[in-house]
Amino acid sequence: MDLLGIEAGTHVADIGAGSGWFTVRSARRVGKGGVVYAVEINPRYVRHIAQRVKKDKLTNVRTILSKPNDPMLPPASVDAVLLLKTYHEIAKPVELLRKLRPALRPDARVGIIDRSGLGTDHGINAEVVIKEAEQAGYTLAEQHDFVKGDDVDYFLIFKAAK
Repeated sequence: MDLLGIEAGTHVADIGAGSGWFTVRSARRVGKGGVVYAVEINPRYVRHIAQRVKKDKLTNVRTILSKPNDPMLPPASVDAVLLLKTYHEIAKPVELLRKLRPALRPDARVGIIDRSGLGTDHGINAEVVIKEAEQAGYTLAEQHDFVKGDDVDYFLIFKAAK
């Protein structure tokens, strides 16, 4: 979260939120002055997250039942975005990244954590992600491979090209 600049008051999008693991942790960090958009295409996960944040009294989470290639975020709504082991599942990632751009505030950071696909789990090569992000109008700001010590996971951080 530090690398994405997520702190009190930040507005965050968790794209492919799944069960809400990152959503909940982000919501606690951004506090009442921040907002976390839990973006998911699966209605069951959206309902699960809504129930979970209600139980945990996290009033700063907004769930979005999105389309597969459109996060459906409000314009200029987020400072940080994370796709956590989701990117490789997206059928049209360039389209999704293009449709994400209007939601980004100035200097927003878009983080993609995924697997290279070289281990026992499926994934996508980091170089493919970088190329597709560039096609969608992003520039690579940072690249890390410290997510796990197996050299299979990577963390890419992009900014919208000016």
